[in-house]
Amino acid sequence: MSRTPSAPGLALILAALATLGPFSIDTFLPAMATIGHALDASPIEIQQALSIYLLCYGAMMLWHGALSDAIGRRPVILGATLLFAIASIGCLLAQTLGQLLLFRALQGLCGGAGLIVGRAIIRDTFDGPAAQKLMSQVTMLFSLSPAIAPVIGGWLYGAFGWRSIFAFMALVGFMLFSVCAWRLPETHAREQRSTLAPRALAKNYWHIACNRQFRFLALALSFNFAGFFLYIPAAPVFLIRHLGLGPTDFLWLFGPAVSGIMFGAWLSGHRAGRYSARESIHLAYVLMAIAAAANLANSLFFAPSLPWSVLPLALYTTGMSIAAPSVTLFVLDLFPGARGTASSVQGFVQTLFSAAVAGIVAPLLWFSPLALAMGMSGFLAIGYLMFVLAHRRRPGPEAVS
Repeated sequence: MSRTPSAPGLALILAALATLGPFSIDTFLPAMATIGHALDASPIEIQQALSIYLLCYGAMMLWHGALSDAIGRRPVILGATLLFAIASIGCLLAQTLGQLLLFRALQGLCGGAGLIVGRAIIRDTFDGPAAQKLMSQVTMLFSLSPAIAPVIGGWLYGAFGWRSIFAFMALVGFMLFSVCAWRLPETHAREQRSTLAPRALAKNYWHIACNRQFRFLALALSFNFAGFFLYIPAAPVFLIRHLGLGPTDFLWLFGPAVSGIMFGAWLSGHRAGRYSARESIHLAYVLMAIAAAANLANSLFFAPSLPWSVLPLALYTTGMSIAAPSVTLFVLDLFPGARGTASSVQGFVQTLFSAAVAGIVAPLLWFSPLALAMGMSGFLAIGYLMFVLAHRRRPGPEAVS
């Protein structure tokens, strides 16, 4: 029997659940070259361990929310954390690239449940500024993981070898399963649950996908995030080749970026109830535009160096983190009867786009810091256009305020 935690306790649990995705992506980055050598895989082949994870992560996002709408939030979370731990053990024991990719795919199928279902839990439990504050608290706590994960991965790799990284992931999965079994409440009442009948599910997905405002808001979130995410798969090249750092120095990239995410999340929560969501989002885009311009100028006129090549990321992620909670709540409030499914579809769009960035765009741009800076600016410009188009729609019963 679970015991309902306080709001800060719930935020901590949901933030920890959301870390499964970033930990699966970032922890093994410092060891990618060695893993490829150990499994007789080329750099492009081992890069697919990231891409296949993201593809499966995104595809399963379409089901996490729908499942939680039908059978409840707790069963989905418990099943996903347990399977993630088992998949991590499979990665630990992999002897070939094919085996590693198989278990990375299983990790991907499980890794997004905490993020998707966690959003629905927040919206089940709180309204208005309270929901924005809790969403911001979760973002602030969750944002530590991209900074901590590669550092932990570098330490484990240096001390115990690359397989210890997946042993750590398995431990994280089992710990989260235990905590959630003990403390995570069920927030979706039985009388409010939907059906898993294929026709009803297809109708829900079609209803969401056909909503023009939803599409633009989901794309705005995806392009905003891509401006920063571009640097994650490019991190080994950006840090080691361009900045001359080592495999244990990933904190130089993730530290400033995550500091910005945490500060932006704090600002978003602090502004909740004091300023409108649109005012916060407009401030966010101003900050991201300044960051992208500074990144372009530094890359164009100066050689790569610390800290100037990474500081613009801190400002960019500050703006990104201010915008994300408000835009996400806009998306969920478009479909109050199917928040889990709406969260799933939005997460699917963002993750599928991130997979394309990791597998296609980043390798095309990581040859120079200027190309990466241009990629950031381009993604931001398109993201802002999507947000503007979302709010040019004629007001209707599903329009956001």
